[in-house]
Amino acid sequence: MYNRQELRRNYILPYIPHTTSATTKNMKLFRKTKSTKTANGGPKFPIVGDSSIMSKKKHGTSNTRVQADLRWGCDRKTADRICNFNRHYAEHAGYFRKDTDFIEYAKSLPKGETIKFYDSNTGEPLFVAPLGRSMDEFLKESKAHGWPSFRDEEVVWENMRCLKNGESVSLAGTHLGHNLPDRKGNRYCINLVSVAGKPTNKA
Repeated sequence: MYNRQELRRNYILPYIPHTTSATTKNMKLFRKTKSTKTANGGPKFPIVGDSSIMSKKKHGTSNTRVQADLRWGCDRKTADRICNFNRHYAEHAGYFRKDTDFIEYAKSLPKGETIKFYDSNTGEPLFVAPLGRSMDEFLKESKAHGWPSFRDEEVVWENMRCLKNGESVSLAGTHLGHNLPDRKGNRYCINLVSVAGKPTNKA
């Protein structure tokens, strides 16, 4: 678990671009996970993925660029930098609240309706929220921490993994954020620009 100083040092500092070259090597990402289970046979969260998920590919850590028209007015340049050429840093705290129309969108939904969040690169579903709580509770927690904050049951584990260091990533190699557990359990602190994609036909 990060303390306040570690969070500021490791997660909020300005982005430093990577300059390493990309590679075209394809990875069979679904095999690169640790299969762990609880005593009753259910999955243990977070599901831990191998670091090779984030190996260099055609476009940074992904094989594709960020989608051209992201949801909620998210900036594509910022998204591409954070999703594909970054392992530690984030959009600035409060970005989802101050620089996008996400809050307005969320509050406009009928009571009980959820939001699906899609990979900004691939359009694969990554999160569905709120589940097990109200929209007001989801937004309150997210505002308090500065980033959209998801719980275990709101993760689409078919497409998302956490690395040993807490980094949250999609199986396609998109950097999403970090798992920063608190007294309630795992809390996935996620960049909105990383999950502002539009669904693919199969999603």
